[in-house]
Amino acid sequence: MNKYQSLRKGWTLRRKAGGVFVSYKPETPFDNIEGSAEYVALLAEALEEARRDVEAEVAAADRDGADRRKQALLLVSYNLAKLNLHITTSRRILNDLRSLRRLLLAERGLPAAEQSRAVNGGSD
Repeated sequence: MNKYQSLRKGWTLRRKAGGVFVSYKPETPFDNIEGSAEYVALLAEALEEARRDVEAEVAAADRDGADRRKQALLLVSYNLAKLNLHITTSRRILNDLRSLRRLLLAERGLPAAEQSRAVNGGSD
């Protein structure tokens, strides 16, 4: 086996002294935990903006006496609140995964430079 052997798109098997390491070079911003966390944070911001807009629309529908529209907007608001709970849960899960990754890399005893490459998917 040569020093680098391609396993799958983006994955590389490297043979080094002391063992074999598998590394991953991200191809999209969502291929790692940090990119996913950033995406979820952007989604949370968009949800907050949508929630504010819907609240303003509910108030306008209430002023106009448009009961049916108000009920529909309240349903939208409820679904946005449910989605926000899911996003909050996703953020917590991503943070847990990040913490577990750090713990596992520390248990392997990888030097700081190797940890950085393993986390960021960098190549030698």
